[in-house]
Amino acid sequence: MAHRVDHEYDYLFKIVLIGDSGVGKTNILSRFTRNEFCLESKSTIGVEFATRTLQVEGKTVKAQIWDTAGQERYRAITSAYYRGAVGALMVYDITKRQTFDNVQRWLRELRDHADSNIVIMMAGNKSDLNHLRAVTEEDGQALAEREGLSFLETSALEATNIEKAFQTILTEIYHIISKKALAAQEAAASTAIPGQGTTINVTDTSGNTKRGCCST
Repeated sequence: MAHRVDHEYDYLFKIVLIGDSGVGKTNILSRFTRNEFCLESKSTIGVEFATRTLQVEGKTVKAQIWDTAGQERYRAITSAYYRGAVGALMVYDITKRQTFDNVQRWLRELRDHADSNIVIMMAGNKSDLNHLRAVTEEDGQALAEREGLSFLETSALEATNIEKAFQTILTEIYHIISKKALAAQEAAASTAIPGQGTTINVTDTSGNTKRGCCST
């Protein structure tokens, strides 16, 4: 879902939030789209989404962010929601090692169901609970580098790096879309070259005629 729209915004990008249940995906979504945080947030059932419009390099981009349920019993439903996504924020909880160990599984699922060019960022959430940390920032960074992902530690509670995470994803998506558009323009321009080639061929034939004249 990365297409041009003429009225309120230039681009619409679909981004999915993935990761185990309880890592804070819903609060990341509400912090980014409504600047709200709820300590009592319940498990997401199925899928919810919210939108926010912001500026990326002078263009108005509408981010449509889908919050997928982390619980196992909903996963058959949510895999369909990866379709059309151009970005993903994969979240784990820095205080729960298991959520970090499951990142590889989420990555496999994402790569099975999403577009191969999807922009993926990994976020170690709940950085405000540093005293309960079970995953070091270095571990997170190392995994991200191995998998070729962007990486940040975030706190939905303290609003740390939430804005930066989405801004980074959206900017990267915009660069990919811009390059594709530029490549398409160049390809369209290059199709005009054979026309010039025809002209050259005509000149060549006239050159041949001249040689013919000279030989007589």
